[in-house]
Amino acid sequence: MRIIGGYLKGKKLYQPLDSKTRPLKDLVKETIFNILAHSKDNKVDLNNANILDLFSGSGSFGIECLSRGAEVVYFLENYKDILKILNKNITNLNLDKKAKIIEKNVLNLKSINFDQIKFEIIFIDPPFRYENLNELIDEISLSKITKPETVLIIHRNKKTKEKINQKFLISREKIFGLSKLLFGKII
Repeated sequence: MRIIGGYLKGKKLYQPLDSKTRPLKDLVKETIFNILAHSKDNKVDLNNANILDLFSGSGSFGIECLSRGAEVVYFLENYKDILKILNKNITNLNLDKKAKIIEKNVLNLKSINFDQIKFEIIFIDPPFRYENLNELIDEISLSKITKPETVLIIHRNKKTKEKINQKFLISREKIFGLSKLLFGKII
C-alpha cells in the first residue's frame, strides 16, 4: 500500500496483517480523487481542506488527502491494533501537526471536540458488515460538522444491500471490483 499522489507520492504505508481490517485499495483511492477533481457535483479543492476520515484504519485515505494539500485530517478509529499502525504511518511521514487521531466510536461524534471545524469531505469506510450506517448518517447530520457543500463518500461492498438514510442525498454511485462508492451530501 502506497500514497498515489501529492508530495508524498510513492511513500509506502504500514498496513495491518490481520483480517479484521480491509485496507483501501489504490484503484479505489484513485477513483475517489479523480471524481473529487473532475465531478461537477462532487468537486472539492483539497488545498487547505478539512477532512474527517471515519473508520480510518491505517489512514491511507486521510494521508492521501494530506499529501494532496489538505489542511488537517481528523482520523477516527477505535480498533486498538490498527491504531498502532495508524500512529506509525502518521509519525513515519511527519504528519503529526496536520493529523488528529481520535480513539472513539463514530457514533459519538457529538461528544467530540472538532475545534468548530466544518469538513469539506467526510470519508466513511466501515467494515463491510457494519449495520449502523443510517444511524451514523443521523449522527453526522446532528453533529453540525458539515456545510452545504460537504461531500460524504461511503465505501461499501458492491453486494451490500441497504436502504440509505434520506438525509443522505446520493449524487453519484460508482461500482467496480468488489467496491461500491457513494458520493453525496447531507440534506
